[in-house]
Amino acid sequence: MRNRAKAALTGTLVLAAAFLGPLGGTAHAGDSSLYAPSDLVLTIAHGEDAASVAPERAVTLTCEPRATGTHPSPQEACVLLGDAGGDVDAIAPPAEPELCTYQYDPVVVTIRGVWQGQRIEEERTFGNECVMRAETGAVFDF
Repeated sequence: MRNRAKAALTGTLVLAAAFLGPLGGTAHAGDSSLYAPSDLVLTIAHGEDAASVAPERAVTLTCEPRATGTHPSPQEACVLLGDAGGDVDAIAPPAEPELCTYQYDPVVVTIRGVWQGQRIEEERTFGNECVMRAETGAVFDF
């Protein structure tokens, strides 16, 4: 009976060690479980608010553990969003933004998904697509 209990305890400890990993929380390079997820869907539509228009273009963007998705420039977009803390209003414009006209042709953008483990849903309206690109760089350049 004592041997069975000892074997059961040993088996439990081996399973726990395999499940929990090394003691002390040692991180291993390439272990994607150490990153809070950042998976987003970005959309663009012509109109003043997202509730009244259907998206005309949409891309996916994953920033952690590496930049991927259907976005044409995922690395650049992830850097800009990272610097802005995932906030559309805080995206730093490009150093040399486009010169835009004052033509009013509103475009609304949305970001929905998970940013660094936190659910986000943001919307912003720009006067036209040129202004949108000038203020958000690669993030909405798709």
